Amino acid sequence: MIKRIRLLEELILRISEGPVTALLGPRQCGKTTLARSLVENEPVHRFDLENPNDRAALQNPILVLRDLKGLVVLDEIHRMPELYETLRVLVDDPSCTVKFLILGSSSPHIIRQVSETLAGRISFIDMGGFNLEEINGSFWKNLWLRGGFPRSFLAGNDSASLRWREDFTRTFLERDIPQLGFRIPQEAMRRFWTMLAHCHGQKWNSAEFARSLGTGEKAASSYLDILCGTFMVRRLQPWHVNMKKRQVRTPKVYIRDSGMLHSLLSIKTYMELFSHIKVGASWEGFALEQILSVSGERKAWFWGTHSGAEVDLLLDPEAVNVGFEFKFSESVRTTRSMRMALEDLSLNHLYIVHPGVNSFKIDERISALSISDVTETVSRLLNP
Repeated sequence: MIKRIRLLEELILRISEGPVTALLGPRQCGKTTLARSLVENEPVHRFDLENPNDRAALQNPILVLRDLKGLVVLDEIHRMPELYETLRVLVDDPSCTVKFLILGSSSPHIIRQVSETLAGRISFIDMGGFNLEEINGSFWKNLWLRGGFPRSFLAGNDSASLRWREDFTRTFLERDIPQLGFRIPQEAMRRFWTMLAHCHGQKWNSAEFARSLGTGEKAASSYLDILCGTFMVRRLQPWHVNMKKRQVRTPKVYIRDSGMLHSLLSIKTYMELFSHIKVGASWEGFALEQILSVSGERKAWFWGTHSGAEVDLLLDPEAVNVGFEFKFSESVRTTRSMRMALEDLSLNHLYIVHPGVNSFKIDERISALSISDVTETVSRLLNP
């Protein structure tokens, strides 16, 4: 079993600080396993709301939950959204000492509900699949090819991993999307998802997608909202500074899990990935997700100008102010675009993330950073 120490420590901290903690992430990313690894001095009560017996047991939730002690775990809480009101009543009762941990695969539903009922009472933790900090760094190629979903990464071989991802995609489209209340034809969403994979790492163009889908721009944007809200796609927003240059104001889109990207692109092996036209874009998305798994996404942007200057990832420009470029090449060199970005943004440092073994300084404010050293370096930047 791969231990997820950083996530576990964060989860224990949040539970100790507030009455309700929400652990959010895509299906099959390991939320339930992480919750089961909690070791508490007090009892832990678990309710799986996909289990008909557990749903039946909570038909009178206040009567069931109010006398429990310790921690109550409510898994797949979006199946019983009426519980949010119950939780508000319970946590507002001064005599109630129980803590609640809710697990969810759908952030749109959970966030909409808590905005109405649990505001000021709940803490959120976003969770993804495995990252480089959690696995042996020498297996980064496997992580890149297969992605971070535990069953995909830990599969016996590449073929078994690919089959799992294909089955996951089918289940997600046929069951999960309708279950969340979205009435979208399965084939339309599959086509849109595949189109996004081919535009991975590029700027979002709703008009182009609408033309290709034969729909309006509003429909194309709603498809994107669904995939972002269910943790399948990342929409990275542009950063703006006060300067005379025309800056990019359109977000970039990424398939968040590299294994899912490769499945959608029909890439089966590392050699196929290595020779694929999208290998550079795939590398950019993979390395970007490794950084965000440590830093979080609330203070992360990209930056670019219409004249060509660009930073693939800009981390906390008001404090850390560090940029990252992602290059799938062991021959690392600087470019005019990098130098322009370094000066225009007054970056404290610019890192070029590459697949080679060694990290080294290029000059005073630019370094080549091996993928194996990414998580440790980002942790050090955030906690000097």
